[in-house]
Amino acid sequence: MDYTDILPLDEDAMAAARERVDSLSKPLGSLGQLEEYAVRLAGIRGFMGGTLARRAVLVFAADNGVYGQGITPVPQAVTPMQTINIANGIAGVNALAAQAGAEVFVYNVGVAQELKRKNIIDALVMHGTNDMTYGPAMTRAQCERAMKTGYEAAAAREGYDVIGLGEMGICNTSTTAAVASVLLGKPVSALTGRGAGITDGQYEKKISVIEKAIEVNKPDASDPVDVIAKVGGLDIAAMTGAYLACAHYRVPVVIDGFISVCAALCAMRISPASVSYMFASHKSDEQGYTAIAEALGLAPALTLGMRLGEGSGCPLMFYILEASLRMLEDMGTFAEGSIDPSEFVDLRK
Repeated sequence: MDYTDILPLDEDAMAAARERVDSLSKPLGSLGQLEEYAVRLAGIRGFMGGTLARRAVLVFAADNGVYGQGITPVPQAVTPMQTINIANGIAGVNALAAQAGAEVFVYNVGVAQELKRKNIIDALVMHGTNDMTYGPAMTRAQCERAMKTGYEAAAAREGYDVIGLGEMGICNTSTTAAVASVLLGKPVSALTGRGAGITDGQYEKKISVIEKAIEVNKPDASDPVDVIAKVGGLDIAAMTGAYLACAHYRVPVVIDGFISVCAALCAMRISPASVSYMFASHKSDEQGYTAIAEALGLAPALTLGMRLGEGSGCPLMFYILEASLRMLEDMGTFAEGSIDPSEFVDLRK
């Protein structure tokens, strides 16, 4: 698929939104990132204001063969169990999405065991990746197929006003650290956290396992697809495709946490214009998140100590983005409030 046909933001719509923001009865820049979100939403959608009434979170589930290296105490069986829980509406992302009026769609891209449920969309590429310490996690063709799955999943939600992306898969903090290490050219130890909770010994082993996988596979840092295929996961591949589809169809897309932000980096490396369509929801407590977010040039809106995954941060960001539009449309202007703005200081300077 051609992922390079992403258009830049609508500068005219952004200029109109900026003019409106600066006319509101407040010191210039006093609502901080809300002002910037409103302007960027205008550039994405091609018009100023409106609402984000139709909201969705897409969750991609997949297992990782590196689990066999014994780097986590969490059983791999948790992947299908929690995938079913998300599909049944009882997981963390479901509670937050329901409050935000968002729908949750679950895709099985690569769960290791057979998983057939009517409320789980079957998009299986393979039953979990291969152990990346022995060779590539998947073939390039399998990676591209997973990317296409994510792209088509987001494209099918083209009519939504905002989309958030999440994942479910044991050991995906390891694959994320591997991909990020290669793409950013940073040591594995700087990007590897403790995931779902591991001992000091398991943590050291986790770092060495990731380092071995990179050494064995020698992924090409200039080719994000090669990196994902060799040391990544099917969930990362699918989310990468979904980010690119959202950008193509001009739908604002929200980044969740560590795995989600790594896929966003992959998408940006494939098509730099795609990052303009992304919004970072929260700062994951997983080590390595900050370095990836900085490489994207995005600052997360929230710092809540979250590290659940599943797309759980996305519904919170939906509220913030909606608030930026309500600011734009519902606040009065200096003229309407009979206020002389000439003495106000521009706080952005």
